Amino acid sequence: MFIRLNRAQPYALGLFRIVIGFLFACHGAASLFGVLGGTMNGGTVPAGTWPGWYAAVIQLVGGTLVALGLGTRVAALVSSGSMAYAYFNVHQPESLFPLQNGGEASVVFCWSFLLLVFTGSGAVALDRLFSSRGGAARGSEPAHEKAQAVSA
Repeated sequence: MFIRLNRAQPYALGLFRIVIGFLFACHGAASLFGVLGGTMNGGTVPAGTWPGWYAAVIQLVGGTLVALGLGTRVAALVSSGSMAYAYFNVHQPESLFPLQNGGEASVVFCWSFLLLVFTGSGAVALDRLFSSRGGAARGSEPAHEKAQAVSA
């Protein structure tokens, strides 16, 4: 049973990446364009305002890149950092715990993106498509993937 689960792991990780990236991009689109209900009051974030507009751009671009699996680790790192900033500067001054200060989404996105920084994109990602063209020919496959291939 565990062998099947191990074989499905890259696909589960890829699905996780797609869902998290899509949800994050939706937050950015709502803030920038007013779609999906817009921001808290139903509008948009005024262009160029700090930090809201810049956070929304990071959400839209970072979420899209993560969902597509293109530059996943870099996009996830920037996205994770923006959510850490959002938590500590917007939510945490109200109260320490996320359930009390409304920062659950920021915390979940922050840790989810940080996980993707370390795990990579998983299966079904543009990163893998591009790396398989040039990277595998040069022997740049990560050591843990070589070990999994040998043990499978």
